[in-house]
Amino acid sequence: MNDLSSTIQVCILILPESSMMSLSSLIDPLRAANRLASQHLFSWRLLSLSGDAVELTCGIKIDVDGALHVDEAGDVFMLIAGFNQNEHAPRQSLATIRKASSRFKRIFAIEAGTWVLARAGIIDNHRVTTHWEDLENFAFAFPQLNLVGERFVIDRNIWTSGGASPSLDMLLHYLRSTQHKSLALDVANVFIYNESKSATDVQAHVSLDRLKRIEPRLALAIEIMESTIEAPESVRQIALRVGISQRSLELLSQKHLASSPSAHYLRLRLQAARKLVLDSNSPMSDIALRCGFNSQSAFSRAFSKRYMRSPVELRKRAI
Repeated sequence: MNDLSSTIQVCILILPESSMMSLSSLIDPLRAANRLASQHLFSWRLLSLSGDAVELTCGIKIDVDGALHVDEAGDVFMLIAGFNQNEHAPRQSLATIRKASSRFKRIFAIEAGTWVLARAGIIDNHRVTTHWEDLENFAFAFPQLNLVGERFVIDRNIWTSGGASPSLDMLLHYLRSTQHKSLALDVANVFIYNESKSATDVQAHVSLDRLKRIEPRLALAIEIMESTIEAPESVRQIALRVGISQRSLELLSQKHLASSPSAHYLRLRLQAARKLVLDSNSPMSDIALRCGFNSQSAFSRAFSKRYMRSPVELRKRAI
């Protein structure tokens, strides 16, 4: 829990062609937290590499407080990047980013910000995520990193997010872990926002409309998974229904989802279970059966492994 008598110093480095929504998802929760707490919990500076205004993808130019310097220091360093991060964070700027970020307790990377951290050598063997459009290319470029297609990921002092909506969830989680839990809830209420997603939920890169165009066989396999939550089929059975071998399905899943078919299937079932845990009064035994688990104990073990608490504990915390 943070010492509420001190102000948390936040440095936000934003690159051109970033998303306005990603920027707002970082700043507005901090602003709302200050207002709701009636004290200056957070102070932030918005910086660019050059010190010039930054043009976002929507065409709006955002003025900044200055240029990033190697002697920047504080509590949280946030890096937002979007399109063409190689161009907007050229090699000569990476040393500045590396030295400056090393003087902060936590480092947040949003969307393509994860690319910049990897290129700068700030992350090397961490578990990370990035935007779903970049998952395959990122995995090829940085095979030493443990890349996952989750909404946001926390590994030691490195926090990475796949986009704007996950960034809001990540900020609310940050508020819960460093301030009072009630403050995070109040901030979510300010934006009339219901935290229905977990950090480990699959990113929207599995959107079936898009996937049907790219790889219709995998899209069909996912449709089968989604329609058989209550009575899961084996990966072999799903592959047969799709008309391909189990090995082919596994390769397609690794390529487009960055996970095995069985892991994705389990994640879908646990996401459905989590929603029932939070949004219904159904007994845990019923939820286990509805989500394809043959026993409540097996359900509880799988749920606890993914969400770091049992379904009973999660429901109690949500009350």
